[in-house]
Amino acid sequence: MDNVIYLDNNATTKVAPEVVEAMLPYLSDYYGNPSSMHSFGGDVAAKIKQARENIADLIGAESPDEIVFTSCGTESDGTAIRAAIDSNPLKRHIITSRVEHPAIKNLYETLSKKDYRVTFVPVDGEGRLDMDYFYQNLSEETAIVSLMWANNETGVIFPVEEISREVKSRGVVFHTDAVQAVGKLPMDVKNSGIDMLSLSGHKFHGPKGIGALYIRKGTKFSPFMIGGHQEHGRRGGTENVASIIALGKAAELAKAHLDSNGYESVGRLRDTLEKTLLEQIPQSIVNGDTENRLLNTSSIAFEYVEGEAILLMMNEFGICASSGSACTSGSLEPSHVLRAMGVPYTAAHGSIRFSLSRYTTREEIDVVIDKLPPIIERLRGMSPFWKEAMVGG
Repeated sequence: MDNVIYLDNNATTKVAPEVVEAMLPYLSDYYGNPSSMHSFGGDVAAKIKQARENIADLIGAESPDEIVFTSCGTESDGTAIRAAIDSNPLKRHIITSRVEHPAIKNLYETLSKKDYRVTFVPVDGEGRLDMDYFYQNLSEETAIVSLMWANNETGVIFPVEEISREVKSRGVVFHTDAVQAVGKLPMDVKNSGIDMLSLSGHKFHGPKGIGALYIRKGTKFSPFMIGGHQEHGRRGGTENVASIIALGKAAELAKAHLDSNGYESVGRLRDTLEKTLLEQIPQSIVNGDTENRLLNTSSIAFEYVEGEAILLMMNEFGICASSGSACTSGSLEPSHVLRAMGVPYTAAHGSIRFSLSRYTTREEIDVVIDKLPPIIERLRGMSPFWKEAMVGG
């Protein structure tokens, strides 16, 4: 759709044309089973091997054999955490943060009801981890620490490489949900203390329904999906060939983009959007640590208006973004991330996340800059909270 201005790339991304081209033959002409002994299947297996190598290269793994293909980031997260606790049945303590994606947050909450002691590490007003609290709660009883590499709402980056080395030195398994970070940050997992890492293809211009789990060689692991010999017995089931090949191509393109410093230009566009909106719209603030976040992400709170109303009005101009609040059980509640950061309700309800990609253009940014300030002005004109704030001010 030519009229769509897509700034919701932390939700999902456009599948790169080169990725579509790479996967299509394996939906039609090359349909052999990679486990077959004949060359028709063997040729497919060779392409899967190449995809595995591309993923390993993207995240800086020591060996392609450390990569296990899954259906998505959520499966990778769940597999990693359950493998860690199943491999350490006497350890009943697990650690994560208060701002994790629901794939981690909801699983930890479920485990808390099954006699696991869960520590949710708080964050400060900038979304940064309380490191003192974290290390005070890390103990010999901890089975696994799982921390996201980058936050999906604010883009704030956690120092997972530093933390992972300390955690590993204490004999505790470390997992990172790197779904938002892979393809956006350079990685060198082989020289970190990361034992397991989750990623998802649709976050870096691959298709939906394909992900991967990095498992460091020597890490104790019990498979969640039990069946055939696929993935060296670590994830049973016939491989999703076309999507795996697509994931491999997306990884190749992402690595090339990182190596060429392509994300610097994405960051400049993000900064232009953010700086101009903050200048033109009073009482708007950035959520999160502006010095340590993904270059493509900007979460801006527009006080005294509702995020959903902003999104609906932007949608009339073909502008796609996400709200920092969500409807839960029929009542509007700010996101758990913004609540954990202590963002005031008047700001949390009006928070909008803009997330760019390498396909975002300056022309698209200019349209948002042109259309959004009048939208906020119109909504504030209808808001009793804005009027009350202005009288009180």
